[in-house]
Parts: sequence; C-alpha cells; structure tokens
Amino acid sequence: MIYLDHAAATPVSKKALDAMIPFFSDNFFNPSAAYYPAKLVREQYEAAKAKIANLIGAKGNDLVITSGATEANNLAFTAVSTPVNEKHEARVQPPKDFDNSPLVLALETEHSAVLENVKRFPHALVKVNKYGEISIDDLKEKLSEKTRLISVSLANNELGTVQPLAEIAELVREERMNRLKSGNLTPLYLHSDASQAPNLLDLSVSRLGVDLLTLNAAKVYGPKGVGALYVAHGVKLSPVSFGGGQENGLRSGTENVAGVVGFATAFEEAKKHLSSERKKYEKLTKILETELKQSKVEPKFLKPKKSSLANFLPVCFPGLDAERLIYKLEEKGVYVSTGAACAASKGKKSHVLKAIGLSDAEIAGSLRLTLGKLNTEDDVRLAGKLIREAVDEEFERLNNV
Repeated sequence: MIYLDHAAATPVSKKALDAMIPFFSDNFFNPSAAYYPAKLVREQYEAAKAKIANLIGAKGNDLVITSGATEANNLAFTAVSTPVNEKHEARVQPPKDFDNSPLVLALETEHSAVLENVKRFPHALVKVNKYGEISIDDLKEKLSEKTRLISVSLANNELGTVQPLAEIAELVREERMNRLKSGNLTPLYLHSDASQAPNLLDLSVSRLGVDLLTLNAAKVYGPKGVGALYVAHGVKLSPVSFGGGQENGLRSGTENVAGVVGFATAFEEAKKHLSSERKKYEKLTKILETELKQSKVEPKFLKPKKSSLANFLPVCFPGLDAERLIYKLEEKGVYVSTGAACAASKGKKSHVLKAIGLSDAEIAGSLRLTLGKLNTEDDVRLAGKLIREAVDEEFERLNNV
C-alpha cells in the first residue's frame, strides 16, 4: 500500500496510542466522579488539555474539547448570536433587527464544516485567486459595520494554501478601533480552522491574531473523534449540546480522556519535528512532481509555490476522469483522492477548485495528493510512476475510442 491521502486521515502514532491505552482499561474512571482514582484521571485529563493549549501559546482554560473539527467549528459560530444569559443559553438565530448586511464573512474555499454554518446567517463569501489565496481587497469591501465573525482557514484542505492570518487579524483590529470611535459596540471575531496545519506550521494564537481556532487530532496522527476550539478571553459562545455542564458549560458529556491524552501526545510529537518534516515533504513532493511531469497529459499543479503546506501536491490532468484514475490506482495499491473525503463520497464537484477558476473538465481531472509519515522516497517514486502509467493508459484509451 502507498497511501497519499494524509489530508483525509492519519494513522495514530505509536506514542499517542501507547499513551491512550491505560485510559481504556486501568484508568477508566469518570473524571467528574468524587473518589480518588477518578480525581487522578481528572488531573491527567487537565494536564493533557493544558499541553495542547501550551502548544498554541494558550492555557488549558482557553480550550473547549470537542468531538472533532466539525463540532469545534459549529461552536465557534455561536459567537455570531449573543447568549441570552449567563448560563450560555443560545439564541440560535441572529437578532431580527439586522438587515441583509453580512454578519459573517468566510472564504469561498472553506471546508463544508464552515460553509454550512455560514449559510445560517446573512453572509458574504470572500474571493480567492487561482491558487486559493485570499483577496484582502475583497475582504475589505465586504466587511460591514455589522459583521460579527470572519472565518478563514489557516491552510486549505484541498490545495494546502496557507492564508496570511496575521494580516487579516490586523484588519480586524483596525475595524474594532473604528467601531469604538464611532460608538459601535458590535463585536467582531476572527476564527480559523487550522485542522490541516499542526503537522507543518508552528501555531501561536497571539502571532496569528485569532479569537477562535479549531484543531483536529485526526489530522496530526492522533485519534479520530477528538478536536478542540481555542476561545480568547471575552468571546461569548453558546453551547451546541446541553447536559452536565462539562467544558465550562460549553460542551456537556463525559470527557474523552483517552482521546485528549492521545491528541496531546501526537500534537507534541508533531511540534518537535516541524522543521525536519517540512524538509522531508519538500523533497518528496519534488520527486513526485518530477515523475508526473513525464505523463502524456501535461499536469497542472494547483498549489502556490510559496505559502503552502509542504506535503500537499494537488494536480490536474485536463480531459481525464479522476474517478477512473482513483479506481485504477487502487488496483495498483496506491490510495489518492479527488478532494475532501466528505464531498468525494457524495460525488460532489469541488467548490474549492471551482472558486480558483478551474473549468468543469479540469475539476473532473483533479487529484489531491497529500504525503505523510507513511511515505518514503522509494514509495513516492513508485507512486509517481504508477500514477503516470494510469494517466497514460487513460489518455490512450480516450484517444483510441
């Protein structure tokens, strides 16, 4: 097996798995229970949570642990609607006295876990260029004095494009100052889904300038079903699930201790090897790119040369059917995707590729190749050869019809 779909899922690292195992058996206690063994589990849970927070320059109390990035994104969007009272009871819809001014701005290339939330409110989508990079001018033009939330992913899940969040954060600060001067007390928050980033980028909430940051263990060689939302001081959220009041009343339910311990271990491991991993993937993607350039169909590489994740290599073979390529490659033991797994499973065309200006034919011929710890130079070289062979076979089939 040669696995080139690490943006969809990563295997749990051995260190993370070893750290988790005791919490499935010996240390199985509910951390909210009153007796001593349960209190020890509580301490280990809080320590793991604090470790995750520390890795992004925050404190444990700044994090809300969730079931993954989707739930974290849903929770972040409750900032658009003001809580009714101190118990965080939700006002689901925005206030009725608002006109059609956008309460929410988001990139048109955001993951569906963001875009489906965006659609719940008066909104506008910010344009990107042919590499998926944000148009700051379009953001400025669409920013309204009533806008409450801007959501921009740190790194795109299909292209690997890294956005200039610090520049966007500065724009947010300027808008806040202007509002204060004019007596406008409408809050404005910056949210970013950073699910794809921790393996290759050094995250710091202060350097990024975000108020809300989504993290996902499943993309950083931690367990699936665990995520976190960083919440800056002063940001008011409402819970999306109700019950026993865990996570400061924002996420009820018995804590997933094993998952959080695994998340913390995997995240810490990733941060220790950021530089070496980047160099590794830069070399591997260059090998893969060189192999693919020898195809009979000239490939079109979609990610920017700068400001992109090193392990991403989205590529388009115009005129070919990527779905057929995926099946042919699976037979050869190579696993790739056409884009986000949730969209691909439903047969949807990529809204990301449409946003960067690709034609229907180009979208149909696009593959997302994402490398990871499972890949070696020999694997990547062989994968490039097998992908090239599959492309050439499809080209010949179409030209002999």
